[in-house]
Amino acid sequence: MGEMTVKKIFVWDKFFDIGGAGFESIGEFLHNNKKVDLKNEKVLYSLLRTATLCNDSWIEKKETGKEYRIIGSPTEAALLIMAAKAGIFKEDLKLSRIEELLFTSERKLMSVLYKENSEGYVYAKGALEVLLKKCKFIQKENKIISLKNSEREKILAINKNLTTNSFRTIALAYKKTNSFGKDSLEEQLVFLGIAGMEDPPREEVKDSIKLCRTAGIKIKMITGDAKETAISIAKQVGLFGEIIDGDELDKLSDNELLSVVNKIVIFARVRPEHKLRIVKALKQNGEIVTMTGDGENDAPALKEAHIGVAMGKNGTAVSREASDLVLKDDNFATIVSAISEGRTIFNNIRKFVTYQLSCNYAELLIIFLGVLLGLPLPLLALQILFMNLVTDDLPAITLGFNPPSRDEMKMKPRKKSNILNKQLFILLSIAGLIMAFATLGTFYYTFKILNQDISVARTTALVTLIFFEIANAFNFRSFKYPVYKLPLFANKYLIYASAISILATVLIIYTPLNTIFETVPISLSYWIFAFVTALSVIVIFDVLKIISKKRFLIKD
Repeated sequence: MGEMTVKKIFVWDKFFDIGGAGFESIGEFLHNNKKVDLKNEKVLYSLLRTATLCNDSWIEKKETGKEYRIIGSPTEAALLIMAAKAGIFKEDLKLSRIEELLFTSERKLMSVLYKENSEGYVYAKGALEVLLKKCKFIQKENKIISLKNSEREKILAINKNLTTNSFRTIALAYKKTNSFGKDSLEEQLVFLGIAGMEDPPREEVKDSIKLCRTAGIKIKMITGDAKETAISIAKQVGLFGEIIDGDELDKLSDNELLSVVNKIVIFARVRPEHKLRIVKALKQNGEIVTMTGDGENDAPALKEAHIGVAMGKNGTAVSREASDLVLKDDNFATIVSAISEGRTIFNNIRKFVTYQLSCNYAELLIIFLGVLLGLPLPLLALQILFMNLVTDDLPAITLGFNPPSRDEMKMKPRKKSNILNKQLFILLSIAGLIMAFATLGTFYYTFKILNQDISVARTTALVTLIFFEIANAFNFRSFKYPVYKLPLFANKYLIYASAISILATVLIIYTPLNTIFETVPISLSYWIFAFVTALSVIVIFDVLKIISKKRFLIKD
């Protein structure tokens, strides 16, 4: 969800639950389901104060007063909101910050030095396994005692339990110091406790991952979280497979990584250089890689991936500049929707091109065979131009508005694919041959058998070919499904284009425009004959689609 919320706090031997969700400003502190009086919880108060001071983010209340607007890291903002629920605000703690050791993905630790009443205080936060090594003491009520190994093991076990239950944990510590230098800031700290955060997965992600699996798209989770947290979140979204952490990744050579990277699904406790290695390894294995990220540290991997996708809401400017796409809603499901839309566009381009070429092929074949057989020109140049501009271009354009087909996300990914392939070439050839022979047959029948004037024969041939091109457009709404199985108004724009094409044909036949296009009015029987003849292309293609199934025609 991208909305971190601190839900649990552990200090010394107590667990506290915190109410509220997301960036809500209201939430009570409970211990054993009873409201806590913070005045009596000195260690808890110290932890909240440390979380506020060791922090570079800011929060401000929205106009409604019910939620906070965050400025900075969602993780740090969650700590500020946690403290704000107890009435502790950064603005009220008017202390002088002397030094800061910044958090980095390598250090996994942040420390700040403040001057309070001429005395120095260090406040630190970071990954538990890192911070705990820096702690020599632990705060117990009003006393500071040595941190024994048994206590360390207990704290590590509690942290593991939290991470197993999908909490992201941050440990906090402090110390009083007489030194105002950087050198010993993070030594001999006093351990305060652990803040457990929730950032629940979006509800739609599970279905999106399932859809990706159907579409032949592999999903990998790459996170800085602990193994247990990563596994827990992965289970919630239906992601299963092998897992590896950053330390294990460091032990693998580049060649070893190449051999296992495709099998690993979850990468935990990773650093920026790990992300870059993973992307490079996948690319070397011939995969087309899309990488998502939101921080400055993600920029190298975003740049390296074939398609880098940055977060638009919570992403940094650096990550957005390094990426190819920016996801405005920070939602994984939007990426999957975009893939579906991209596949639809690609298939619609194929339908458009195949349809246009089949129509042009038919027109060329009619003229070529007519001349070859010693017949007068079946169609004149201006009539062909009229068809090209009106009666096949309009339906062709509307094919670009075809909705997604039923099996759009059941196809395997195409790493490289031409718009026209062997199957489509056969398809357009069959369509062109049917239209050419039937139209030429109509012309021959009207001119030679019925002994009609050449103008009547040409007009009838023109009407027949126009009906063929309209019928053929309905064929090309799908490469797989017969026309009768598709809703008539699935592409309403094709209906409009067909109506305009027929109306334009009527105008050049029954108005003074017929002198320009050299057409003549024909009786209704010729229109019926042309319409019935044109339906043959739909019947033939529907039969082909039913018989051939997967062997001949491509999937939509």
